[in-house]
Amino acid sequence: MRIAVCPGSFDPITVGHLDLAERAAAIFDRVILCVMVNGEKKHMFTLDERLELARAAAAHLPNVEAAACGGLLADFAREQGACALVKGVRGGTDLDWEMQLAQINRDLFPRLDTVLLPARPEHMHISSTMVREMLRYQQRLKPYIPSGAMRALLRIREGKV
Repeated sequence: MRIAVCPGSFDPITVGHLDLAERAAAIFDRVILCVMVNGEKKHMFTLDERLELARAAAAHLPNVEAAACGGLLADFAREQGACALVKGVRGGTDLDWEMQLAQINRDLFPRLDTVLLPARPEHMHISSTMVREMLRYQQRLKPYIPSGAMRALLRIREGKV
């Protein structure tokens, strides 16, 4: 079984993240949306909320699941039996950074490849940071949040804004 891990903070999950998960699901037998715990980041959503949003967004994909990781990504991938990390890139800056991370992860887990998928043009401008700002100012979210996660996000948002 070919297992891939799609890591991210998913704070919150966006249509770009879901597109990446859908594309990975077509390539791999099992895909894990790895909701990363980063103590240096101030998240808008708790880990449990981010997991709920990821699960809701990917509910239509039978071979995609969400799990949390509080340690090194390479260790998580090894524990899950993954052969690849799947990451999205929106431009040159993302590419440079992801190339460095790919080498570090390969140093830590030599059998782990990183697959970089270019963002679709319609998602190039979408980021979790931008969505958090839209949330703060109570803007329309429909074009940016996966429909499966929208109900959960609106419920969670009530206590955040």
